[in-house]
Amino acid sequence: MMVNFSGKDFKLGVLGGGQLGRMLLQEAVNLNITTAIIDPDANAPCRYLTESFVHGDFRDEATVYNFGKNVNVLTIEIEHVNVRALERLESEGVLVFPQPQVLAMVQDKGLQKEFFVSHNIPTAPFHLIHDKSTLSNHVDSFPAILKLRKGGYDGKGVMKMKDASSLNDCFDAPCVLEEMIDFSMEIAVIVARNSAGEIVHYPAVEMEFNPDANLVEFLCSPARISNEISDKAIAIARKVIEKTGMTGILAVEMFVTKSGEVLVNEIAPRPHNSGHQTIEGNITSQYAQHLRAILGLPLGATDIVKPSVMINVLGEKGHEGEAHYQGINEVMEMSGVYVHLYGKKITKPMRKMGHVTITDNDLNVAIEKSRIVQQKLKVLTQ
Repeated sequence: MMVNFSGKDFKLGVLGGGQLGRMLLQEAVNLNITTAIIDPDANAPCRYLTESFVHGDFRDEATVYNFGKNVNVLTIEIEHVNVRALERLESEGVLVFPQPQVLAMVQDKGLQKEFFVSHNIPTAPFHLIHDKSTLSNHVDSFPAILKLRKGGYDGKGVMKMKDASSLNDCFDAPCVLEEMIDFSMEIAVIVARNSAGEIVHYPAVEMEFNPDANLVEFLCSPARISNEISDKAIAIARKVIEKTGMTGILAVEMFVTKSGEVLVNEIAPRPHNSGHQTIEGNITSQYAQHLRAILGLPLGATDIVKPSVMINVLGEKGHEGEAHYQGINEVMEMSGVYVHLYGKKITKPMRKMGHVTITDNDLNVAIEKSRIVQQKLKVLTQ
């Protein structure tokens, strides 16, 4: 069902005003959509790009409910929001995408894992852990990866359990203990589904992570994988969004093992770091696609326009304060280089301050350019 978003009284609400919301707003402007944003940061990146900004906590039930009563369609740019408020709003006629039941599952990594198993979606073997005392019963499974069931993001809430000595400093809360996968590559496939059930997918991308912050630092589109691996990954991603029944855009992060298996790591029901390059690299950006999906519009083509590389621009170690971008002139002189800064005035070590997409007809050339950009563009303090 298409939403009448062109009416004078229509308003799109977004829970979260960070960089993902900022890029979503830029697409909303193209469709002349009136927007409202809520974020706990009074100086959030979306603050001055929306018709209505509410300084409030999107985890608080009353705050989210009161915000949502004044919009027609409500979506997210971060999944850690109050689901009970969304359930109330949905029951009262507000269109909420992704749906509250999907968010409830995604917010709990244990429920995610159980969802994968119940639908025969390949994932790493795991144990559900109640607290530190029950974790000690699984020392024989070490080395393994321990993840908090709730609240983790961008590498936070994840730790490696090397041996029994790791128990001294581990999380003392409900967790998922995952078998450590001997993978050759991490990839992601972004899929979208609209309210009519139409599904489209983007080509798989290849990711490298910063070893210190466990954040995506480098991404290649398309991934340098075989057609067989690509087909497996796409089939899995399409199955995940079909089985969730969600409306919107979904990032499915996966491991490719050295034996050629493809295993789902985690999912994110929103625009995602692994899709930033779609702004310049694909016919339809992930942000435009998300709007199409939640407004009931036909989904856009996802073909690659040019091979691309995306690098995150992270705050340098030892620098905290007002951001200064060193080397921006040099990188913007380069052909096929697109700089996106997120409007964050204050930099901190490893804070996401922006991203750069590099496109070229030859992926190897784009990779070479990206390494130059990584060396030249730095976020420092003066």
